[in-house]
Amino acid sequence: MKIIYPAYGSKTKTTRTVGRSFQALVLMLGITVAMFGGIGSRLAYLQLVEGTRNRQLADNNRIRLIPKQPERGSIFDRKGRILATSRLSHSVYIWPMAPKKPEWDSTKQRLAQILQMPAAEIQQRMDKAGVNSPSLIRMARDINPAQITALAEYKNQLKDVEVYIEPIRSYPNSQIAAHILGYTGEMNDNTLAEKRQEGYRLGDVIGQMGVEAAFEKQLRGEWGGQQVEVDGKGRVLRYLGEKKARSGQNIHLTIDLELQKAAEKTLGDRQGAIVALDPRTGGVLAMVSRPTFDPNVFSKRITPAVWQSLQKKDHPFVNRALRGFPPASTFKIITATAGLESGKFSPKTRLQTYGCMNIGGTRFCDWNLAGFGVLDFPGALAWSSDTFFYQIGRGIGGPTLIEWTRKFGFGRKTGIELAPEEAKGLVADDKWKRANYDLPWKVGDTVNMSIGQGFLQVSPLQVAVMFAVPASGGYRIKPHLLRDNEEAKKWRESLNIKPSTVQIVRQGLRQVVASGTGRALNSPTIPPAAGKSGTAETYKKKSHTWFGGYAPYDKPEIVVVAFAEHSGGGGGKICAPMVLKVMEAYFHGQKAKGKVVSR
Repeated sequence: MKIIYPAYGSKTKTTRTVGRSFQALVLMLGITVAMFGGIGSRLAYLQLVEGTRNRQLADNNRIRLIPKQPERGSIFDRKGRILATSRLSHSVYIWPMAPKKPEWDSTKQRLAQILQMPAAEIQQRMDKAGVNSPSLIRMARDINPAQITALAEYKNQLKDVEVYIEPIRSYPNSQIAAHILGYTGEMNDNTLAEKRQEGYRLGDVIGQMGVEAAFEKQLRGEWGGQQVEVDGKGRVLRYLGEKKARSGQNIHLTIDLELQKAAEKTLGDRQGAIVALDPRTGGVLAMVSRPTFDPNVFSKRITPAVWQSLQKKDHPFVNRALRGFPPASTFKIITATAGLESGKFSPKTRLQTYGCMNIGGTRFCDWNLAGFGVLDFPGALAWSSDTFFYQIGRGIGGPTLIEWTRKFGFGRKTGIELAPEEAKGLVADDKWKRANYDLPWKVGDTVNMSIGQGFLQVSPLQVAVMFAVPASGGYRIKPHLLRDNEEAKKWRESLNIKPSTVQIVRQGLRQVVASGTGRALNSPTIPPAAGKSGTAETYKKKSHTWFGGYAPYDKPEIVVVAFAEHSGGGGGKICAPMVLKVMEAYFHGQKAKGKVVSR
């Protein structure tokens, strides 16, 4: 028999029958093995390779965390008085599965009405977290009693809404020390993206500025809560376990609350700053900035009305104690030091002063337009003669004056813990001027700089550090806020100033108070003090005024600097009385402790 193999697609039937059933069996077996092999390999991949991930996804679908916020560490002043703490409040949370339910729209609208927040904002928060969120989603903090009552009344319509008691940040002294302490608030999306790897999550509260931000790691604490198993509709089936929240660490600052209050009252509504520090250790005793704000308003949702009221102020969140301004005649401390240390002027130098001088083709005048006759260094500081220091600046030259300016710490941050908020200020030089104005440094720039004008920008804190140099006998100190900052307390950098120079500068600062522009401090209410005034001209606005001083003159315990922005007038009249009041508060406190304060 001839066997014929038909071509593909032919309708001709084959006559072969032997072995055909066996061939079909082999084919079926091959298909079955291939199919089960594929399924098995896929199962192996899902279990061995993707097993951990899939288990996490499954757990996220059935396990939820009822969060328990940790109590944030408290902040105390140097004597243990509370500056920032926590109080219990009611917060509103929603189960993540809520948007999947038919009644979600009515739930959302009712909740928006009670919480007085846009329904779109509620939806946005839910969308951001997602239905697979392992935690409940917080909608509001620190709700009021009326809102608590309303939530209870409508509980049948708000079955996916929970109210929990949790700690919230509280500042019992309201605006007092607001720029030091800062505030806390829920982090935004950008911050969350940066902090997620550190364990932060949606809805977390974080320090936003000041000490709250600087010491976030110590103050934060660790979240706890209850793990619960839920069904597909989000109903709790059983509790799986509980993790206790861990409270944050408490910290103590160098700030003296009573002195801080006195400084706040003294500055009043003036726009400006006051800084008080210990020249022996660098500990900041008080630091005030105006305008200010109440950090308590950030412990709950900020309403548009509250935000608008804050915006009406002139940059209330800017800490003016850390921002740059021209230091005016307070800077003459550095010019005097540079002149004496340069060797070009002796301690016995006496110079004729003038109403005006022509320097480099420009007319530079004294502040009284008449001059003060012949003066030595102490007398020039006492009367704040501009033309005396013009001659010193011109005599030593720009590079020497700039070098000493930087030695005193100007043009760089002081080292205080609030580094993100602190400005370096500006100490200009030839390179800077060429880069910014395409002009070389000229003698007129040096003359302007010699009296604290021109391009120079320094902060009130930097000026306080400058005053601490003569007060400490020629050392630059590091200002700090943490009471137990041993490294900062012991840090002292010698500027290698000759004792004779320190003596002359201190003598001049004492004469300022005894018979010069700072006689407001010549008061029996405080020990003998030393200081220096300053009045900085500004473009088309009233002048800034300054006064810085320290006391007791022979053994300084406190440096106080007052700055009034666009106040007009003179530093001796506007700011010296402020410094006196802060010193009175300090030494009254010393008397209360039984310490003898003598003149």
